Amino acid sequence: MEEIKRIAVGDIAPDFTLNDNRKRPIHLADYRGKKVLLSWHPLAWTKVCAEQMKALEAHLADFSRFNTVALGMSIDSVPSKNQWAKQLLIAETMLLSDFWPHGGVARTYGLFRDVEGFSERANVLIDATGKVTWVKVYGVPELPDIDEVLAHCAE
Repeated sequence: MEEIKRIAVGDIAPDFTLNDNRKRPIHLADYRGKKVLLSWHPLAWTKVCAEQMKALEAHLADFSRFNTVALGMSIDSVPSKNQWAKQLLIAETMLLSDFWPHGGVARTYGLFRDVEGFSERANVLIDATGKVTWVKVYGVPELPDIDEVLAHCAE
């Protein structure tokens, strides 16, 4: 399999369309003019992933203040993400499904873990013009620091 370069600061973020947990197609290019946080988590229904997504929901007002749309990203299917969002009481944050082709967007961004079959835990911040301004990959068991994430959104 061809080695795919990990997305890096200064790159233009590859465009994509994925369905969110409510089956709505979400097209990255539609958010030009706003910053977009792609917050990747390995798998729904796991404790650290749940805390990561709940932090996005809890800080919606902060993201809005920084002209940022936060998107939760994983390889889980739409029905799974929809039920998970309901259980977590996530009503506003869009949880996108990179289910098929399996991890296609994660692969494009160089964030797919082939051995495990899921994405890295990572945050990718894209500016209003579509350029990547921050990338951080975490250990799978590591919860991203929401204050650090927000500090980058505020820049």
